[in-house]
Amino acid sequence: MKPMPNTLLLANRYGRIRSVAFNPRHTGLLFLVGIIMIGGSILFSGFRAGVYTEARQQLSEVAELRTLLLQQQSEIARVHKAAEDNLNALTLRLGRMQAQMLRLDTLGERLVQQSDLDVAEFDFNMPPPVGGPHNSASLSTITVPDFLAMLEELDTTAKDRQIKLVALERLIMNRNLHERIIPSGHAVEHGLLSSKYGKRIDPFTGKQEDHKGIDIASKEGSSILAVADGIVTWSGERAGYGKLVEINHGNGYVTRYGHNKQQLVEAGNMVRKGEAIALMGSTGRSTGPHVHIEVMHNGKHVNPGKYLNN
Repeated sequence: MKPMPNTLLLANRYGRIRSVAFNPRHTGLLFLVGIIMIGGSILFSGFRAGVYTEARQQLSEVAELRTLLLQQQSEIARVHKAAEDNLNALTLRLGRMQAQMLRLDTLGERLVQQSDLDVAEFDFNMPPPVGGPHNSASLSTITVPDFLAMLEELDTTAKDRQIKLVALERLIMNRNLHERIIPSGHAVEHGLLSSKYGKRIDPFTGKQEDHKGIDIASKEGSSILAVADGIVTWSGERAGYGKLVEINHGNGYVTRYGHNKQQLVEAGNMVRKGEAIALMGSTGRSTGPHVHIEVMHNGKHVNPGKYLNN
């Protein structure tokens, strides 16, 4: 049999009645479709809720990883800065030590030259010889603080050596200064002692007199040399001496060089030991080319022969 459709009567608010015919079979199908759609919606909503929850969880994990990454980057930056600071400290310390060693080398070379030491034995450009058997068991890695401590100790040692070398330099300089201001050496490069210090027969009167210096004869025009460092206090004519050069060497010492042919220095000039100060002649009270040399100490004449090699 063919199913009969059912009819529904519906009235609106105006009292009008409408009839709606429906087929139960179709209605069941629609109901089934509705249930399927509702179930699908529920499943889809659950799926979306699950996906959203999973996404939030993944985003949370990503945020945690990002925070951890930022912390690691911060730690790396801190370690890098600490390493850079330590490297800067090492570089600064090394630069200071290099400057100190350069000063020590320069000072040492100067002391070697001043002290007439063996240059080959005290070569500051060569590292000191070292050696010994190798012991691998005792090897260990040096940390940065240990290395800085070693540099500090080496720096202190270098400063101590510098102080001692400076003291030694002053001692040597004082010794050399003392040697340069005390008359010594040769007043004439090639000369002959023609008259000694003390009692002698005067060549002009034939009588005995006190000769307050020594006479050194040589070829006219020969160079007369200063026998010590000093300042020229007289350069000109003086009775009996002819052309005279007088030099004050300090520490109570004064030397005089008489009978010169020509003066090479003037009063006020500073002269060095071995410097030519005049040319040999026979001016003043003289019988021939020679230089009359006097040495005075604290205002008193002393025997030049005790100081000079001529």
